[in-house]
Order: sequence, then structure tokens, then C-alpha cells
Amino acid sequence: MIDHIGIPVSDIERSRKFYEAALGALGMSVQKEYSSDEEGGWTALGFGVPGEKIFWIGDGDKVGEGIHVAFTADSHAEVDAFHVSALKAGGRDNGKPGPRPNYGPNYYAAFVYDPDGANIEAVCYNAE
Repeated sequence: MIDHIGIPVSDIERSRKFYEAALGALGMSVQKEYSSDEEGGWTALGFGVPGEKIFWIGDGDKVGEGIHVAFTADSHAEVDAFHVSALKAGGRDNGKPGPRPNYGPNYYAAFVYDPDGANIEAVCYNAE
């Protein structure tokens, strides 16, 4: 099952206004905002309904690159297996399995780049 999808945008404020209007008509709004303070920082906005953030936009990647899809895993072991299997199948590491407390409580995930460079994630929310 897909957990969330993210796309890069060229102008975060312009895109925010667009998606707030378009997705607002569907009952969705910004549920979470992240940003980095580092040089060349980035902003990411998670749209959804309360308690869910299913569609993300961000300005940290090049438009046309940096597509992000996250799949729900039932356990930490499944996240670990996803990472190992993806690397064996030709993927490139983009984040070893482990907790990501800055993304939320019990957020355990792994990230890989697929052969074309898309950022693919497996995430589990179970406390183990």
C-alpha cells in the first residue's frame, strides 16, 4: 500500500498557494511542514486530512528528478528486508533502515534510489 508520494517543485511558495487551493477543494490542507537551516536549505509540505500526510511537495530536489514514493511496511523486519532486497536488485542506498524521530514518533524507514533515481521508501509506524 502506498503511504505517501512526494514531488519536487521549482517555487515552494507558488506551489503551496496552488495546492492549498486545489487540494483544499478536496478537503485537504497542509498537515506538516519541514525545513532545513543548512546552506541551500529546503522546505517540504505534507498535504492531507488531519492525521494523514499523503501528498508532499518540496524544493530540495531538481524538478523532474527526485520523485518520492513511500510504501507501508507491517514491521521493522519488513523495512529491513525491503532495503536489503532493493540493494541486491540494483538500487542505491539513500538511508539505511532505522528510526527517523524527526519525521514522527515510531517512524522507522529505509530509503533507496531505484535504477532511474526515484527515491523509494518503506516505512513502518509500529513501536517495536
